[in-house]
Amino acid sequence: MSSKHILIVDDEEKIASLVSDYLKNDGYETFILHRGDLVIPSIRKTPPDLIVLDIMMPGMDGISVCREIRKFSEIPIIMLTAKTDEIDRLIGLEIGADDYVCKPFSPRELVARIKAVLRRTERKTEEKIITEGNIRLETETRRVLVNGSEIKLTPSEFGLLASMMSQPDRVFSRNDLLRQVQGYEYEGYDRTIDTHIKNLRKKIGEKIEGENPISGVYGVGYRFSIASK
Repeated sequence: MSSKHILIVDDEEKIASLVSDYLKNDGYETFILHRGDLVIPSIRKTPPDLIVLDIMMPGMDGISVCREIRKFSEIPIIMLTAKTDEIDRLIGLEIGADDYVCKPFSPRELVARIKAVLRRTERKTEEKIITEGNIRLETETRRVLVNGSEIKLTPSEFGLLASMMSQPDRVFSRNDLLRQVQGYEYEGYDRTIDTHIKNLRKKIGEKIEGENPISGVYGVGYRFSIASK
């Protein structure tokens, strides 16, 4: 089995090299870019398995790069951001990033996050089709159809929907969803789940009429439920 290819995009050469060294020690192949405007041509030519993408870069910032990538690809993206830039983190998630890591960060933590995202993307199980109302989810092909129309989901969004549809009407806390989908538990990432859920509700809501099947339960979390006709 060939090793996974990780693209690291960061204009700080020391950080990019450090991340690359840690990933290589874990058996990954890496490629480094220091400018945002070089990313799109690079991944169109040679798509990586995952992108580690800094927000502040010359040429094109990470938010803009992520937005452009999501127009044609669902390659998993983990964003790097300064600890104080919460608005940038949330915007990154809203436009399709799968996760974020705050600078300064532990390289080991970043590698663990990369592994978690790749596990979600690659998870191979026997084909399982979950149908609730007009929503059909296929685990093997990772397709989601709403009223017969396919919607494009990031790996994190797909994992969230699969978890909730597997147990309809159950109320999941944010930490429940973090453990099942992200592979870790940390209170500081509640907003990550909120943003992914917001994106999911929007994508599903554009294809259905009436009540959205994903709802929030105040003070607890979220649930998936198809209203009885």
